[in-house]
Amino acid sequence: MQIFSDNENLQYSGRIDFDNPKEPVFVYAASYVKMNFTGSTLKVRISNQKQYWTNYVGYILDGEQGKITLSDEPGEKLYVIAENMKNEKHELMLFKRMDSCHIFTLHGFEVGEGATLFPVEEKPNRRIEVFGDSVSCGEVSEAVEYVGKEDPKHDGEYSNSWYSYSWMTARKLGAELHDTSQGGIALLDGTGWFLAPDYLGVESCYDKIEYNTAFGTVKQWDFKKYQPQVVIVAIGQNDNHPTDEMAIDYHSEKSKHWRKRYQDFIEKLMQLYPKSQVILTTTILRHDKSWDEAIEEVCEKINNPRVHHFLYKRNGCGTPGHIRIPEAEEMSEELSAYIESLGDIW
Repeated sequence: MQIFSDNENLQYSGRIDFDNPKEPVFVYAASYVKMNFTGSTLKVRISNQKQYWTNYVGYILDGEQGKITLSDEPGEKLYVIAENMKNEKHELMLFKRMDSCHIFTLHGFEVGEGATLFPVEEKPNRRIEVFGDSVSCGEVSEAVEYVGKEDPKHDGEYSNSWYSYSWMTARKLGAELHDTSQGGIALLDGTGWFLAPDYLGVESCYDKIEYNTAFGTVKQWDFKKYQPQVVIVAIGQNDNHPTDEMAIDYHSEKSKHWRKRYQDFIEKLMQLYPKSQVILTTTILRHDKSWDEAIEEVCEKINNPRVHHFLYKRNGCGTPGHIRIPEAEEMSEELSAYIESLGDIW
């Protein structure tokens, strides 16, 4: 039995391209589709577009997490998730483990003849959005042997948005998440690491569904489709490339320019999300404290009760490598407690 992607019993979350409802395109980490069904088999039809790394899709089936290695070859492929299951009710979440190092199109599922679909429980009323970089995506999060250490050599196999501090925080708070983050990204075009050598920044991506020019058409996002009560901006780590200007000279014209553009970005988000609490932060990944000082200065200049600057206990000094699962747990505990301390914001 085939289940097409536009079936009314499927539930989607994330900035997903629904221009063709029968072929939704998953772009951002932590985007997902949920399905409740009966049947003894489960297969999924996906076509993948790869830019770099080996690409994986995550799933949680009846509480057990797994991943699918996607083919590098173009075109629609059928992937087996499970066979010989008990013919009873099952729960599936299929989610994007990785950022826009790849995008994939969901063509639907196969669950065996005589299967039945059931509605998925409604999404929570609490909504969070995170604008961040690789840490916010959960990149290299599963390399738990490297807690507090530099990253191991990898080809994408350790990246898992489920274990990002972003999604952990949302789960602790019972909130839906839009994780509009991208590994390697900085605020300004021409800086950071994303899409070298041209280096595309948040300023060119934050208002898009599809933003990676390697995949062709760039598409705008309609902010009315998702209005979060909490917006987390975790930018300011990759901005030290190609030069760590803020650390070299806090008062230089380049440093002043960054602070001005950061303020412009936050004020734009305040316009797009007129009722949201906006939390400015970075992470525990090692970086010069001047970037956090710059963020504090901008926060004070904006001087609005909706805008907050949050620092982790080990902000900027927790680890030289990416955030592993235990470190993401640490961050999410602190961040969720801080959000709750803001009072009745939901």
